[in-house]
Amino acid sequence: MSSQPHTVLPWVIRRTRLPLLSMRCLDCRSETATTGAGRFRVNANGRRLDVWLLVRCVSCDRTSKLTVYERAPVRSVDPAELDGYRANDPELVASRLVDPLLARRNRFTLDWKGAWRLDTPSVRLDEAWPVRIKVVFADPVPVRPERLIAQGLGLSRNEVLRRIKCDVSLRRPTSAGFAFTVLAEG
Repeated sequence: MSSQPHTVLPWVIRRTRLPLLSMRCLDCRSETATTGAGRFRVNANGRRLDVWLLVRCVSCDRTSKLTVYERAPVRSVDPAELDGYRANDPELVASRLVDPLLARRNRFTLDWKGAWRLDTPSVRLDEAWPVRIKVVFADPVPVRPERLIAQGLGLSRNEVLRRIKCDVSLRRPTSAGFAFTVLAEG
């Protein structure tokens, strides 16, 4: 790497909507579901608590439940969190939906296509070299750095592989922040 000072630019990946869920519908065998408005169902039976996140099939509108808590002691759930479940707090819906433990337990994956955007400052690649860019994820959106950089800089993916020095694999999806350096053409 060059010992010249770098121009450091921040890129932020933000969620624009909740992602779709990839899970099989029991009625129509469709593979896509959505959280819709994001609602929880809370059921208390004695000292036990059940909490479900309600989702519906995009094709047939059938409602299904994703288990958040099952037969949990009421005292084991934080009172503020329980109030959020009762009030259908949108931030709580989003945090539960992107929780990998909930996804594994309920056998679904998230489809982030069209659910995020890349916020970048305007960049002129003909100015100071090298340019260092730091990518920050506001939400855990899995993206391939190679495609993200190509989209953000308007370069071909081959040119990205030639001109980019990165601290993560460019071809593996990541949802953790990373930084890369754009080298001068030549």
